Amino acid sequence: MELREYISVRRAYNLVRQETDASRRLTFEEFAILCRLDFASEPLKTSTIAEYQGALRPTMTHRTNHLAKLGLIERGEGEVDRRNIVCSISDEGLLHVKDLANQTKGKIPAGQPLARTSAERVCRYVDAMGAIYCTAGELVLLALYVESDSPCTVTRLVERLGLLQPTVSMSVSSLIERGYVTRDRESQTSTRSSYIVLTEEGREVARNITDKIADIVVRRRPRS
Repeated sequence: MELREYISVRRAYNLVRQETDASRRLTFEEFAILCRLDFASEPLKTSTIAEYQGALRPTMTHRTNHLAKLGLIERGEGEVDRRNIVCSISDEGLLHVKDLANQTKGKIPAGQPLARTSAERVCRYVDAMGAIYCTAGELVLLALYVESDSPCTVTRLVERLGLLQPTVSMSVSSLIERGYVTRDRESQTSTRSSYIVLTEEGREVARNITDKIADIVVRRRPRS
C-alpha cells in the first residue's frame, strides 16, 4: 500500500467521523474490526482480532464492548473452548459498515488517491489498514513526510488529514517537545501561520511507519 493511499483513506474517514453523532462514533480501529468481521467466513475469537490489530486484551475488550453496545457485533462462547469469546458482525453491523464505506468513499475528492475506487474496495483497504495503529501525532508526521517538498502550516495539516484544528495543534506541540518537528522561524510571521518542519528524528519515525504501510497487502475479492 502507498502512503498517499493510506492518508487519503484516513482523511476521508476522519471527516466522516466528525459528521457522526458522538453516540454512534467509531474509531478507525473499530471500523476496521467491522470490515474484518464482514469479510470473515466465520466468527473470530477476540484474541485473533487483538493479534490482527496488535492490541492488548484490555484495549480489544474496550473496542468490542463498544461495538456490541451499539448492536454492531454479536459475541458468544467458542464452540470448542467456551473460555474463548468469539465475535461476529450483526445484521445492523453489515448495514452500518457499508454505510461507513460509502460515506468514506464520498469524502475522497477527485484527483486524490482511490477517488475512483468502490465502497467495497474501501472496506478492503480499511480492513488491511487496521493492522497498523497510528496516533494523531503519527498522522501529522506522515503528512509532513509525504509533503516534505512543500511548506506545511497547521491549517494545511488540518486540511490534509481531516482532523480538528485543536487536535492537530496539540499534536504539533507534543511533537515539538519530543524533538520530531520544529517551527520554521525564518518564515514565521505569527505562531499560527509558521511552517511545521520535520526534524531528522521525526523523519526517521515517519520513514519507519511508511515502511510498515508499504508492507500492507490489500486483499482482493475471491474469484467465483
